[in-house]
Amino acid sequence: MKICIVGTGYVGLVSGVCYSEVGHYVTCVDKDMKKVDQLKQGRSPIYEPGIEELLVSNQQKGRLHFTDDLAEAMREAELIVIAVGTPANKDGSANLSFIEAVAKEIGTHLTSYKVIVTKSTVPVGTGQKIKSWIQDYCGKMAFDVASNPEFLREGSAIYDTMNMERAVLGVESKRAEDLLVELHRPFDTKIVITDLATSEMSKYASNAFLATKISFINEVANVCEQLDADVTKVAEVMGLDPRIGSAFLGAGIGYGGSCFPKDTQAFIQMGERAGYSLKIVPAVEKVNFEQRERLVQKVERAFGGAGLKGKQIAVLGLAFKPNTDDMRAAPARDIIPMLMTAGANVVAYDPIAMKEAASYLPHVTFSESWREAVCGADAVMFITDWKEFKDLNLKELKQELASPIVIDGRNLFEPQVMKDLGFYYDSIGRMKIELEGESYEGTSNRGSRLHRQKLS
Repeated sequence: MKICIVGTGYVGLVSGVCYSEVGHYVTCVDKDMKKVDQLKQGRSPIYEPGIEELLVSNQQKGRLHFTDDLAEAMREAELIVIAVGTPANKDGSANLSFIEAVAKEIGTHLTSYKVIVTKSTVPVGTGQKIKSWIQDYCGKMAFDVASNPEFLREGSAIYDTMNMERAVLGVESKRAEDLLVELHRPFDTKIVITDLATSEMSKYASNAFLATKISFINEVANVCEQLDADVTKVAEVMGLDPRIGSAFLGAGIGYGGSCFPKDTQAFIQMGERAGYSLKIVPAVEKVNFEQRERLVQKVERAFGGAGLKGKQIAVLGLAFKPNTDDMRAAPARDIIPMLMTAGANVVAYDPIAMKEAASYLPHVTFSESWREAVCGADAVMFITDWKEFKDLNLKELKQELASPIVIDGRNLFEPQVMKDLGFYYDSIGRMKIELEGESYEGTSNRGSRLHRQKLS
């Protein structure tokens, strides 16, 4: 099958690479010629494990192409996939300006029957708008509009596409249905056929529910802390119930990234415009932000009444999750400014995301390794659960710190292990380890930071 994909962002590029991998012929279109040239050279503009290998392999096989010429790319295509961004407006609603621009350009160049598929996350009713925008420019040329939302997780998007759990096909004709079924046949997945509106709603409902699970377990964790219960065991018990499931029950500092924050806000706005005021989702958002504040409060409590002014705080992890460099709505973007407002000096390290983080956190000092970041620090905070951090040598960590204070926002370590090693240890929803007779109010910095740098 010949496919044209408009947009080489996260969704468009991953989809294009995977479609070509299963044997389809794909041309990806982007107006940014610099990005197009980069992709032609086999270099991905996004960090995603495995993507560059497939990018190079399928270009060599002649199944994957990149261009800035939409008219040429769509001429022989049977399917045109819209995968451009839908950023949030100031009120939280989805901005459809990129969708509209692409739809009108498609209409301008439409010379034969096509199925135009929306893969971007869009509010209910967008498919009908796309149909109207195309009709305004294509005259009487026949076409169909369909919806095929993505359900990818950053950091495992290639795997999620090649092993997709379900494909939702919102269609208005048997012809469009047949083409989309053929597109997904190599993936051997469960296919759900529905209408445009239901397909569009399914993405928002799914993301809002997953966000709700995250905020719910974080609320449980906050109560566990007050009652000396262990949220990890509570979550284990809950997850064994098949009606609940274990996914997204890891207590921590809340969700971030490109999807959940944007989609929950858009869902709220969509409800308002439909005449219904959502009750649960706004509470989910409130809990999510308050988790960041709670983590900062934990490090403040570690120093008693001394406050954070002049304290050196090492922050390990900047990306919103491991295996990505995505800083969109990352918890670190809230937590670090809070620390600095309280007077702390922040030194940060992330295995992948520091270059991306520099534009969001211009006043932060970045280190070349976790050891360098924690050297002489008064406390260390774990923000992202990279494997590198899970596997680090805790004895070495303690030696490098000026005071053995660990604030663990991802529950990476066992409280009893931290106690035996002599740490002050505070995590999420579990026993806090306090060391008797110790005071950290007057600790001073030590160690060299000659290799630390400001990234630009």
